[in-house]
Amino acid sequence: MTASTATAAQAIHGEVSANEFHRRSVAALHAAEVPFLIGGAYMVEVCGGVSRSTKDFDLYVRPNHVKAALRALARAGYKIAMTFPHWLAKATYEGDIVDLIFRAGNGLCEVDDSWFDRARDDKLLGVPVKLCAPEEMIWMKAYIMERERFDGADIAHILQSCAEKLDWPHLVHRFGPDWRILLSHLVLFGYIYPGERDKIPAAIMDDLIARLRIEKGTAGADRICRGTLLSRKQYLLDIRKRGFRDARLQQRVHMNAKDIAHWTRAIAKEEKARDKPA
Repeated sequence: MTASTATAAQAIHGEVSANEFHRRSVAALHAAEVPFLIGGAYMVEVCGGVSRSTKDFDLYVRPNHVKAALRALARAGYKIAMTFPHWLAKATYEGDIVDLIFRAGNGLCEVDDSWFDRARDDKLLGVPVKLCAPEEMIWMKAYIMERERFDGADIAHILQSCAEKLDWPHLVHRFGPDWRILLSHLVLFGYIYPGERDKIPAAIMDDLIARLRIEKGTAGADRICRGTLLSRKQYLLDIRKRGFRDARLQQRVHMNAKDIAHWTRAIAKEEKARDKPA
């Protein structure tokens, strides 16, 4: 067998193995009647046309269904863990990982009934499933601005492929007081694809820019840092040494001091895992 043939064989074996894992995971949740949505890399490929290899299989569930999902996967032979109680559980089977996501890591973007109301029907390996709506994926991905990960390209690709089909009022509503984050991604989209700027409704841009003009020159009443909603590490300096309040402790955010400490302690562990030689 030549080197190229061996590589191709390994790729085929890997694809078959991934397919079996995905089918097993979906079947376990179906059997337990746990509602779930498929998102992450699979959804970006379907809606944005971008394919990438990943060991994690992202499934989205309501917070009150997380324990039932974990029990179902445990019965199917998975090792389970409530990795971060404020947003993420994991189930592992022979090295492959299911991420059970019920919020964003910053404690926002909770998976609620609207996620399921707006989901689209699809089939995964012949099994009926539902995919996250692009509006919800944009909303959740928009906050991911870590030093080692920025999901802006995923958002740009989803917009490039699906902008005309989006429910724009719903998307703007989802961001609520964080509308500046949405505006920043729309401005970037116009820079990335200058010939596609008309895909973003003029009324949406006009509305967001009008809000910006109204806010111009007005300082907020509180000395607060919202950077921690975008990156769990890069703005810790502002909280620890510069006297800013942590936006993650606001009432609208599903995090408390214990969650923040747990989420922060994991930074070093995950950095060490990334730096470990393959």
